[in-house]
Amino acid sequence: MRIGELARRAGVSPRALRYYEQQGLIVARRAANGYREYGEADLRLVIEVRALLAVGFTLEDARPFVACLRAGHESGGSCPDSVAVYRRKLAEIDDEIRTLLARRAEVAGQLSAACPGCVLRRREDS
Repeated sequence: MRIGELARRAGVSPRALRYYEQQGLIVARRAANGYREYGEADLRLVIEVRALLAVGFTLEDARPFVACLRAGHESGGSCPDSVAVYRRKLAEIDDEIRTLLARRAEVAGQLSAACPGCVLRRREDS
């Protein structure tokens, strides 16, 4: 399939695909006329990369997942290097959660000091 079809099927722009190619995440074959050509495996790689980006991974984080798929594994997350990236990302998220909870407590304390008797409500309580 050509770049336009891959872009449409993967839900990305052709520009994004050229960038992924530039970064070494996908490799286009060239037709005799010079057009980029991709296969179903490339679609799977792009979908994997997009799914990872959607939940906060970087393109660099995606490399082990792409390598895992290229090695013939059913899932990009089933290789040890991918699992290590998952673990690192979860640790980063846990750190972010702790930071946000500390910031929330600080702002709640400032509100309580500024407005004694004000009721703190969480969004789900509204």
